[in-house]
Amino acid sequence: MDMSRNDWEVVIGLEVHAQLNTASKIFSAASTAFGAEPNVQACAVDIALPGVLPVLNRGAVERAIRFGLAIGAEVAPKSVFARKNYFYPDLPKGYQISQFELPVVQGGTITIRVGDDDKAYEKTVRLTRAHLEEDAGKSLHEDFHGMTGIDLNRAGTPLLEIVSEPDMRSSAEAVAYARSLHALVRWIDICDGNMQEGSFRCDANVSVRRPGGPLGTRREIKNLNSFRFLQQAIDYEVQWQIDTIEDGGTIQQATVLFDPDTGETRMMRSKEEAHDYRYFPDPDLLPLAISSECKARVQAELPELPGAMKARFVEQGGLSAYDATTLTASKEVADFYQATVDAAGAALAKPCANWVMGELAARLNKAELDVTESPVSPAQLAGLVVRIGDGTISNNIGKKVFDALWNGEGGKDASSADAIIEAQGLRQMNDSGAIESIINEVLAANAKSVEEFRAGKDKAFNALVGQVMKATKGKANPAQVNELLKRKLES
Repeated sequence: MDMSRNDWEVVIGLEVHAQLNTASKIFSAASTAFGAEPNVQACAVDIALPGVLPVLNRGAVERAIRFGLAIGAEVAPKSVFARKNYFYPDLPKGYQISQFELPVVQGGTITIRVGDDDKAYEKTVRLTRAHLEEDAGKSLHEDFHGMTGIDLNRAGTPLLEIVSEPDMRSSAEAVAYARSLHALVRWIDICDGNMQEGSFRCDANVSVRRPGGPLGTRREIKNLNSFRFLQQAIDYEVQWQIDTIEDGGTIQQATVLFDPDTGETRMMRSKEEAHDYRYFPDPDLLPLAISSECKARVQAELPELPGAMKARFVEQGGLSAYDATTLTASKEVADFYQATVDAAGAALAKPCANWVMGELAARLNKAELDVTESPVSPAQLAGLVVRIGDGTISNNIGKKVFDALWNGEGGKDASSADAIIEAQGLRQMNDSGAIESIINEVLAANAKSVEEFRAGKDKAFNALVGQVMKATKGKANPAQVNELLKRKLES
């Protein structure tokens, strides 16, 4: 299908529900642990038995403040909890406690990087708000002999609903924003980000318009729990809206679901407006007051944020913006890299980055391991980078040493690389006299390559370098080999 993208502009805003990683629910002491038997973690408050009263979880509020400070938003000194009224089998109270007119976090921005090639660009996405609310229960449609079961374990789980402005113009931008947000909530430790368990769910509001024209009618795609589905759902929806309008139809505001099996969106219900929910302040909850002292305390506990760390890596470590963005994509990778540089020394920041993003990342990917499960520690990797840096071994031999470290050879401490280098006799040959005599032997045995080089064939030079490295079992210093060989051939 031709998207006729030149004739249409895509407008996307995201609403993300991040489950806050508190041990108990937002208004009760019931556990939020995942995976329990249905309905064993739904207490009297969660299911609204007569006479119960909600009590606000301080930890949920502090996590909301942490998020607001991290995105440069205004943390409201006073915000209000409201009842959002609707009737659904998994909502035992007949209403959900949320925030409407006065949310806890207002405004803020997130800077995203879209693409990872030469055409990559940065963009700042504005946030409208982030508000605290409780989750509903869950309707289960399998294994119930044609009936639906209700599990209320999730009822009352604390959520931070994060709403963006409609600033994104493609599915790639929407995914880059969702990934950045996902990384940030994990970075500041307010959400575990586990999408399979429903800890991070995206709703995408999608519309199309003629460039420069008024906003089109939007349709909301609900409950996307993977970045891949987010991209597929938006791309399908955009194409469907363009085709519908170009075929003379009109777009009706609606809530739709994405079916991963067919790759299509389908209408679930016509979209409700705020007045449909009859919001009003919850009479059982006082307004939430946040003092400047409370904000200052939370601010002091915030870790260095990805943007600041990225800028520091560029400024102090001499890394490219791309490298710094890659290394700050997750806190675990950033911490591993920082620990490696701390052990190796700031002068080796760039080679440390190359090893973390190159050999280490490739091995972890192949073994399906997280960086926190790496068999090679930051101290061991630093020991290897230092030995390449001081000329003890070449980069090529470094890969052999890395292999051994990965397989658990050489012990577990910072001197593991040294132990492997000594045990396997891998120390680089830097003796120019010894290298020169090997070069003489190679030149004598490869007269044809020498003639080809003198006839202007550069490949012949590389072939001779290869022969010298082979003769020294890869131990000769490559820079020295190049220099001495060139001198010999030109004399």
